[in-house]
Amino acid sequence: MIDLHTHSTASDGTDAPDQVMEAAAAAGLSTVALTDHDTTSGWPAATAAALRLGVALVRGAEISALSSDTATPGRGVSVHLLSYLHDPDHPALLAELTRTRADRETRAQRMVELLAEDFPITWEDVLAQTEPGTTIGRPHLADALVASGRVRDRDEAFATVLRPGTRYYVGHYAPAAVAAVRAVRAAGGVPVFAHPGADARGRIVPDSTIEELAQAGLAGLEVDHRDHTPEMRRHLRGLAEALGLLVTGSSDYHGTGKTNRIGENTTAPDVLEAIEAQGALEVVR
Repeated sequence: MIDLHTHSTASDGTDAPDQVMEAAAAAGLSTVALTDHDTTSGWPAATAAALRLGVALVRGAEISALSSDTATPGRGVSVHLLSYLHDPDHPALLAELTRTRADRETRAQRMVELLAEDFPITWEDVLAQTEPGTTIGRPHLADALVASGRVRDRDEAFATVLRPGTRYYVGHYAPAAVAAVRAVRAAGGVPVFAHPGADARGRIVPDSTIEELAQAGLAGLEVDHRDHTPEMRRHLRGLAEALGLLVTGSSDYHGTGKTNRIGENTTAPDVLEAIEAQGALEVVR
């Protein structure tokens, strides 16, 4: 029982890092990865909880990237890379994550300015939905809108107000996907493409882009994910086999921020062994 994709309050989850580990233990998981967006700030608390609870921890992050070579905000296709077991202090990767987090916050502030023209929302309302050091994103704007009583939940906020194409949406900086894969590898990390076939979320990259990322050092594809249809899972599994990539399965758990249940999709033990063999860090046990 290995779940390699979860989020905590260090980004857009609703459970603190130690609570994610407690949820993993309660679900009977042997191993869980903490993969908050563009940050490793949840690692220390998750590590302490892992050692206390006897649940193995894969330290990771979910890195925002774009398929566009220019990585112009708002253009290209969004690519989310799960980076496992990388050196958190590697200068190049750390610089990219720092830049992305800073631009996320600037973007969120601009979106609040636009929202405030039509909704009772302030930047202080958004900050009230976060903790110190949180990577701020659209889910926190959604939570502020829920608190204001104007939408029922995050899903409604994203479907009606915060989705790309509305007058409130603003893009943010993200590195080109090929560069992000190379940066993860340079930091000793193992890059896996998160939910690559989740077309209900928006545009997805073609197979040719995945082939390009594989040539740059991509290690695997997250195939078993609730946002993939059975047909997409079969396609991605075949593509992974053709390209010599690992196949993972994960929950993309966000606490109460999404309906995803921790452990609802899992990864095979031999795949975890392959990931650990490639990573700069060891799995915390």
